[in-house]
Amino acid sequence: MAGCLDGLSILVTGAGGGIGSAAALVLASHGARLVLTDVQRAAGEAATKAVADAGGEAHFVAADLGSEAEIAGLVQATVDRFGRIDGAFNNAAVEQSNKPLDEIGIDEWDRVIRINLTAVFLCIKYQARAMLAQGGGAIVNTSSSLGQVGLAGASDYCAAKHGVMGLTKAAGADYGARGIRVNAILPGITRTPMIQRLSEDPQLASVFDGLRRRHTMNRFGEPSEIGEAAAWLLSPQASFVNGATIAVDGGYLSI
Repeated sequence: MAGCLDGLSILVTGAGGGIGSAAALVLASHGARLVLTDVQRAAGEAATKAVADAGGEAHFVAADLGSEAEIAGLVQATVDRFGRIDGAFNNAAVEQSNKPLDEIGIDEWDRVIRINLTAVFLCIKYQARAMLAQGGGAIVNTSSSLGQVGLAGASDYCAAKHGVMGLTKAAGADYGARGIRVNAILPGITRTPMIQRLSEDPQLASVFDGLRRRHTMNRFGEPSEIGEAAAWLLSPQASFVNGATIAVDGGYLSI
């Protein structure tokens, strides 16, 4: 895997979050040149600085993935920076409403679907156009274990992440013969700063103990482990993988 992305230009969305920032470091360690984006400027700029401090190359572009125009501009900014866009890790997402379905307001539903599904569609749309013009590329979308199973209080999130699974398979079918591979990762619970904080809350300890046991490896994932899976899928080493949805979940979906 060392150097498997040497010289490739890759766009990472949601780069200010726990998985996104860790993935940026992983991708850069494998030789990728990065454009990082996040709606939270401070977090995105911190991730960009972390890559630079580690000796990698990254450039930050602020974008709101609720806007088609900003997504189009983000892809164009990547092409303008590097001359091409070899890969994309569409990772940005928002949390579920944590309410039963009948209590979810339409504005809450629309927000989750807009960012977690529609934005992925729009990212692929403009990434694919750019990649077709240059002769190919690779796209990795972040779905979730909840893209395959349900969870109480997460009907909005589950619907969106199930949608990402179908979108990935269909996009792979659209573009596989035209040189663009499209795949998805299904993370289990990953030890981001937010999960770390919640799991250490005494009031939630029993909940997270149960969730941990559901993972057959009896632990949560590390953000860098998701990043390594994305790096492989984006690399030429995964040249015959297309339309795949790969669980990186410590066995959460195996039981």
